[in-house]
Parts: sequence; C-alpha cells; structure tokens
Amino acid sequence: MARVFAVVNQKGGVAKTTTVINLSAVAALEGHSVLVVDADPQGNATSGLGVDRHEIDYCLYDLITRREDEVNPAVDEVIVPTSTPNLDCLPATIDLAGAQLALANVISRETRLRKVLEPVMNAYDIIMIDTAPSLGLLTINALAAAHQVLIPMQCEYYALEGLSQLTNIVWMVQAEINPGLTLAGAVLTMYDARTNLAEEVAEDVRNTFPGRTFKAKIPRNVRLAEAPSHGLPAVIYDRHCPGSAAYRRLYWEVFEDA
Repeated sequence: MARVFAVVNQKGGVAKTTTVINLSAVAALEGHSVLVVDADPQGNATSGLGVDRHEIDYCLYDLITRREDEVNPAVDEVIVPTSTPNLDCLPATIDLAGAQLALANVISRETRLRKVLEPVMNAYDIIMIDTAPSLGLLTINALAAAHQVLIPMQCEYYALEGLSQLTNIVWMVQAEINPGLTLAGAVLTMYDARTNLAEEVAEDVRNTFPGRTFKAKIPRNVRLAEAPSHGLPAVIYDRHCPGSAAYRRLYWEVFEDA
C-alpha cells in the first residue's frame, strides 16, 4: 500500500510544488511507482509535470465533488502519465477552486480525497499531495488522506509566521479525522549560504522541529525556477544543478532512511 505524503504550508512561495515535483521525480527514477495529486486550483504541479490542463477532460474536482447517483469517471481514468517513467499525475484545473462551495453541505466532506484515492492505494508505492497556500477544505482533505506531513519552510524573514496555526490544524486533523497522521518533518527551502539570515532562520526551524528538520537544504537555484516552464522536474531538466542534488539528498532522508 502506498505511503501518502501531504506537502503543506499556508504561506505561498515556499517551494511546496517544487518539492512535490522533484521528490516525486527522484523516487520515480529510483524505481518507485509514484502518483502526484494536485490539490491546488492553480494546477502548478500539473503543468510542472508537463500535463496540459487544457487537454484533459476531467480533473480532481470531478472526483471529489461527484454524487453517488452521478456517472463520472473512475480515479484511474482521470490519472494521466507524465514524461517521467513511473510517475503519474492526478491533475487539477481552475475548476477545483469551486470545490469548497460544492462540498459545503456534503456529509464527510473532509474525507472525500481519501475515498477518491482508496482504489489506487495498491497501485503506487508513494503518493505525494500538493496543496494550496491556504488551510481550507482542500488542505484538510489532503491531511485526512495522508500518512505523513512535509512542511517546506523558506529560510527568509517571517518563515515561522503562522506556523502555530498550521500545526494546530495538523494536530486537529490527527485528533478528529486521521489518527495515523504524523509529521515527517520540515524541509528548509530557498537557502542562501551567503547570508547570515538563512542560517539563523534554519536554526529557528530546527529549534521548532527538534529532530524533525531534514538535513538537506534546498538552495536558491535558477534551474529549479526554470524547469516548470519546460514541463520537467529540475532533477531531469538539469540533474547536475545544486537544486537537483539537494532534492536527491532529501529523497534519501524522507523515503529511504525513514
């Protein structure tokens, strides 16, 4: 059965999607079967994996909002392959922005994603869920479906702002919806070794998550920013760049050392 990771932080621009895409790609290149679930209406994980959102007939929205009496596609009909071997994507489009309203009066609306993924849990080794920069219903669904949470933390000023709200939501989901949910750890992103601030913030994160902050630090790297425009993970677009090397190190900590 797949291990399911939700990559969560309500702050935008902390490299959630970059982390999902590149960790997933490294795992796929190592021979694991991997599914990326794009639970962000912006659909950046979808396009970053080379999936054209304008050419797909269905997306995650159609799966999590469907009623029992509706004839909609099964999850394996919505999943699309990517150009990376062993790596599939459950895509998102802007339609997903309407999910919270569509589910407003639905019973067990917090566990819709978990039910969507049940039929394919045995088809993959790893499932990575990319979330929106918010703590809304879609993020709650991601946490309810996950076994572990990854929290990307940018090594910049205000990195810890709002962290207590995020951790409170994680533990609330653990207490009320998903008792098996655990914290995999915090990922240090946008690290610039030339500045004292980056190391100061990194130390603050380590103190906040003692023993739960990964050693691999994801640097600021232009290749990481360029790769999505080519529809490729950076670890394939430029496997030798510092960002790719950092994600390979992180992969061993997150998946193989666990």
